[in-house]
Amino acid sequence: MQMKLELVPIPVTDVDRAKAFYTDQVGFVADHDHRVHEGLRFVQLTPPGSACSVVLGTGITEMAPGSVQSYQMVVEDAQAAHDELAARGVDVSEVEVLDWGSFVYFSDPDGNGWALQQLPPRT
Repeated sequence: MQMKLELVPIPVTDVDRAKAFYTDQVGFVADHDHRVHEGLRFVQLTPPGSACSVVLGTGITEMAPGSVQSYQMVVEDAQAAHDELAARGVDVSEVEVLDWGSFVYFSDPDGNGWALQQLPPRT
């Protein structure tokens, strides 16, 4: 049996502000933005090159805004990712080099936390 994780929720307070942050500053692709009715707006965004998307909106999740921590994306080059995010105005950490990879951290305007990991070389 195959299972593919394809959509994860991000709880936010201001959908338009979050959408702008993820698309304009982080570089996600805006796939879909649809208001089903007054209490349900579905915004799907995908990180470049990812098979998994995020969903934010109104009526999507009961999680508190800012409660998502440690969603992780893998990048080829942590320093290049750091530099690109910083150039786009994202408050991003310096690169942290550990035995199991190099990491860069940032948060969205609601405080949802992300990690970017560069995998260590395979031996």
